[in-house]
Amino acid sequence: MFIAMLGIGLIIPVLPQFLNEFQAGGKTAGYLIAAFGLTQFVFSPFGGEWSDKYGRKILIVAGMLLFAVSNLLFALAHETWMLYLSRLVGGMSAALMIPAMMAYVADITTEEGRGKGMGLLGAAMSLGFVIGPGIGGLLAGIALRMPFYVSAGAGALAMIGSILVLPETRSKEQQLESRQSTVKQESMLRQLMQSLKAPYFILLVLVFTLTFGLSNFEAVFPLFVDRKYSYTTGDISILITVGALVGTVIQAAAIDRLIHRFGEKKLINATFLLSAIMLVLMLLSGNFVYMLVLTTLFFTFTSIMRPAINTLLSKMAGNEQGFVAGMNNAYMSLGNIFGPTAAGILFDLNLSFPYAFGAVVLVFSLYLSMRFGRKAGPVMQRAAGE
Repeated sequence: MFIAMLGIGLIIPVLPQFLNEFQAGGKTAGYLIAAFGLTQFVFSPFGGEWSDKYGRKILIVAGMLLFAVSNLLFALAHETWMLYLSRLVGGMSAALMIPAMMAYVADITTEEGRGKGMGLLGAAMSLGFVIGPGIGGLLAGIALRMPFYVSAGAGALAMIGSILVLPETRSKEQQLESRQSTVKQESMLRQLMQSLKAPYFILLVLVFTLTFGLSNFEAVFPLFVDRKYSYTTGDISILITVGALVGTVIQAAAIDRLIHRFGEKKLINATFLLSAIMLVLMLLSGNFVYMLVLTTLFFTFTSIMRPAINTLLSKMAGNEQGFVAGMNNAYMSLGNIFGPTAAGILFDLNLSFPYAFGAVVLVFSLYLSMRFGRKAGPVMQRAAGE
């Protein structure tokens, strides 16, 4: 999961300089970032369903293979269409891997231990997503295309490791039963429509808004602090790396205890509110220590929020783990499409607009969460074990 999410963030710091070779500008940069989310969105439901029918392991292995191919294509690209092809293949890799990984965790954990399992998976996801730009920047100092060669190699090693040591969690009988099911493969539109009627629909919307807020933040963060506060590349690397590490450690070490003490609903509501406050406060001062504290808190709150939502989703999914994991990934990929796109457009209008708008989205998410909690209280309470 870490390697998969790394691929999303890896491109961001390298992209401006890299695109100079292709005489391409900001519009191309935004489209490349969104291209990954596009194919991730289209193929996510298939990834979840195929993991039910053919097993989790084969989807994870296939996803890592496509991931390695995607980064190798980017490293070897000499025309713009190759860059787009690379990111489209990368989105397909995430669509296959992520639902299978989430369903895998659900397979091997009890409901009581589900929070811890999702927390560890979420920690790997969050760390990869936010530390990607830092690693990409460091490797680019050696050679501009080095980040993509290294990422491709890491993906290939992860694929080999998965083949050799990863046990399958879904029995042959379960796979056969899923393949023999008389329920026909639904189109993406039908699956989305089906998710609209599900009791956990608002949780999927919250997955979208969380991802929107995080990708909105990350897409323009280096440009924001550079132009608004004149930060150096070193300053930006420290902010991202420290924030990512602290948030991920807290997530991995404390999410299970936090869920058991406060419950998923309270954690989700609190972290949406606090994350929005952090975005607004970032607009008020450029003091480095001040910004370091705010970015660390923002990463921490979003790192806690994701496994809390995923855990409640998994508990409410029942026997639909594969479908819900696929929809989770689909809504997440929509956030990865619209978050960077909106951030880029708003940033060109005003440096502060992306974060102001991101805060509005997160506050609206809090409203949805609280309203959903009241409307579906009994169902959520049973799912959350309250």
